[in-house]
Amino acid sequence: MKIEAYSDGGCIGNPGPGGWAYVLVLDQGEKTGSGGNPDTTNNRMELTAVIQALKDINSYKPWRKSGVVFYTDSQYVHRGITQWIKRWEINGWRTSEKKPVKNVDLWRKLSELSEALEIEWRWVRGHSGNRLNELCDRLVKQEMRTVSDEIEA
Repeated sequence: MKIEAYSDGGCIGNPGPGGWAYVLVLDQGEKTGSGGNPDTTNNRMELTAVIQALKDINSYKPWRKSGVVFYTDSQYVHRGITQWIKRWEINGWRTSEKKPVKNVDLWRKLSELSEALEIEWRWVRGHSGNRLNELCDRLVKQEMRTVSDEIEA
């Protein structure tokens, strides 16, 4: 069984109230997860969505043996995990300009969680009609509204 995963994250303002969401496509159907943060950034929410999806996959032993095709609409996440992360690790979590990697706590967690899985990373254009990417986007917006409403209350 191959698992498909989709993720998205966003903020009202940047930084501001944010939300993250993922959808897993399994033999049994679709499983969603989402959450929010009252003060965060778009990139942190994008990374959190991926991390939460991988935590979910890793939590169920049979899924760990499945290959994963992971779709993200974030170029930051896609390039980070497919191009930049190995160099960052080798360089002590520093960029090519010798600056500390932003969101290093999340990148380290993402690296750790993805080690145990066979993942094919794919970029999908956001807001292009992909049903599951659009579902993630709706869940993110719902979480952002919820967090924003809680702040105002």
